[in-house]
Amino acid sequence: MGHESSEEISVYLNALAKAASAYLRSAMHQPVEWQEWGEAAFEKAKAADKPILLDIGAVWCHWCHVMDRESYESAATAKIINDHFIAVKVDRDERPDVDTRYQAAVSAISGQGGWPLTAFLTPEGKPYFGGTYFPPADQHGRPGFQRVLLTMAEAFQNRRDEVNESAGSVMAAIEHNESFMGRSGNPGPELVAKLVASTLKQFDSRSGGFGSQPKFPHSGAIDLLLDVASRVSTVGAEDGREAAKTAAMVTLQKMSRGGIYDHLAGGFHRYSVDERWVVPHFEKMSYDNSELLKNYVHAFQTFVEPDAARVAREMIQWIDEWLSDRERGGFYASQDADYSLEDDGDYFTWTRDEAAAVLTDEEIAVASAYYDIGEIGDMHHNPAKNVLHVRGTLEGVAKANAITLEVAKERLDAAKAKLYAARLKRPTPFVDKTIYVGWNGMMISAYVEAGRVLDMPEVRAFALKSLDRVLAEAWDAKAGLAHVVAYGEQGGSGARVAGVLDDYVFLGHAALDAWELTGELRYYTAAEAIMESALMKFYDPVGCAFFDTESAAEGETRLGALVTRRKPLQDSPTPAGNPVGAALLLRLEALNGRADYAVKALETLETFAGVVEHFGLYAASYGLALQRMVLRAVEVCVIGDDAAARRLEAVALARYAVNKSVIRLRRDQLAALPPSLAETLPHLPGLGGEGSFAVVCTAKGCQPPVSGVDELIEAMNKAL
Repeated sequence: MGHESSEEISVYLNALAKAASAYLRSAMHQPVEWQEWGEAAFEKAKAADKPILLDIGAVWCHWCHVMDRESYESAATAKIINDHFIAVKVDRDERPDVDTRYQAAVSAISGQGGWPLTAFLTPEGKPYFGGTYFPPADQHGRPGFQRVLLTMAEAFQNRRDEVNESAGSVMAAIEHNESFMGRSGNPGPELVAKLVASTLKQFDSRSGGFGSQPKFPHSGAIDLLLDVASRVSTVGAEDGREAAKTAAMVTLQKMSRGGIYDHLAGGFHRYSVDERWVVPHFEKMSYDNSELLKNYVHAFQTFVEPDAARVAREMIQWIDEWLSDRERGGFYASQDADYSLEDDGDYFTWTRDEAAAVLTDEEIAVASAYYDIGEIGDMHHNPAKNVLHVRGTLEGVAKANAITLEVAKERLDAAKAKLYAARLKRPTPFVDKTIYVGWNGMMISAYVEAGRVLDMPEVRAFALKSLDRVLAEAWDAKAGLAHVVAYGEQGGSGARVAGVLDDYVFLGHAALDAWELTGELRYYTAAEAIMESALMKFYDPVGCAFFDTESAAEGETRLGALVTRRKPLQDSPTPAGNPVGAALLLRLEALNGRADYAVKALETLETFAGVVEHFGLYAASYGLALQRMVLRAVEVCVIGDDAAARRLEAVALARYAVNKSVIRLRRDQLAALPPSLAETLPHLPGLGGEGSFAVVCTAKGCQPPVSGVDELIEAMNKAL
């Protein structure tokens, strides 16, 4: 190899080398002169009078990497972009506010959304054309990306009036919100029933889940069904409860047996390409796993289904191992599907030969029958590759192999351990170690619930450690919440991204969950302070309900589509900020008695009541918030610190109900309680005694203390 001078190998870096986000940093070597979203990029576009090419993607997104390699790493394509556009790249996880607006825009233009999102904007940031993935050359009737770039540049130069007119109408479409003409007074139980009915109508009784392929988990809908299914019988409601139970439990069972579930490590992939849950998109998201963890915990709580507890424990094991900062607390964002573009789920899938290479003949006989590992597999790009999924029962496998169920189980466990160990030697898909506030709020709540219901003290402890870190590093009573606690990559520096509505409401719920678990008043106080801050920054005093972003500060200019404000109603895919905010107001009002909180919760739900039933499955969080309001809070306070208190708590936790909370207090904490409980609890008769006891409280007041399990069950049945 000849000698090279150092000048010749200087590596080109674009401005993304200064970014903190893993997704942006992955593009710093591309020949495109990328800019981060910010004033500098917009100033450049205005000064040069060039349109903006906006690319929105994520580090876990397979097609984003494909388009990066095919187009943005091509010198010829980069030259067209650099000549005619100012190029801006955005990480959708880091800037959900930017993403939601341009998704709405591209959806109005092309009828589709998703990632990568490719949009063409005026220098002010108004979108005039867009789509998702564009192939490098013309194919299947889709124009190639270079042609699209030249056409859009030409339109901007020569047909500016048309461009501006188109951009104007698209901006109107972004504002045209989910709440259009949707106000309706006093929503009640009949609206919850409509949302449940429309969810049940989409239930796939053969494969579980809702609708056809592609299939997403829809955790909110599962919780809504579990809540309905867990209610003590009301006359005539039996059929509805059975249908809800079937839909929820069949869905949870089929998903956990499908390829969307990682049978070796635990945890769920993002969605399934087919309706039988066999072939997934392999990325694993923190927010899917937090909400599904709650689903399996709630299913176990209500129906004592051992399989639901097993799946929940395996999920926790995966999250502990892969998505947790064990040392400092906090949960990471995601794990990618692939480790390179040549790889299409290869890390997670198996050929028959790969499995046979690490297992004994006895083990492969059981594992291949149970997980359907055949010569012909499930993956299009490599038909020999199998996605592990459960076809039959272990009893059936044992019978076919003429062995006992015990032996079959031993061999399957051994095979799982060996396959996982072999998989760990493969190149591992990237884990984005960014710690986002909202997604941490969701996962902290899931860990608190799972840790209590499954009695896992180390899980409860990690939830509190994570919450303490998020509050310490991302919350400031004056400035409010940041969106990011910490970035996962070394290098680059991120400007502070302001928290969005989701960050506030999810963290507020997490803080209240921590208070219920520990009785430590500082967590309750944090929840109330976060809610106050959210009301100040996001609540619309004129039109009611919450905007997703803060109103602009004086003298602040909002870039591009950020001038529009949106009121989120739809769960897509995380629970929507408005119903989650209303639920937080209702939880706090039950503890602090503030009428203004109850009024704002009602106003928020009324804002969407006229339109919400059209969202069906996608408005499950709204259904859960409305259920909370209709049924009013039931608080079960367990007081004491001994084995009897733990027994009472276990009984109190049995059966999931969205309007029920179980609060653990030590006797010495009765002096520091939220206002509504401070008025009642310390003055109840019988507090002078020794043993532990439980008190069931509702809006009507508290029932007398009980110390026996049967009495507690009776008191709860009466209240719920």
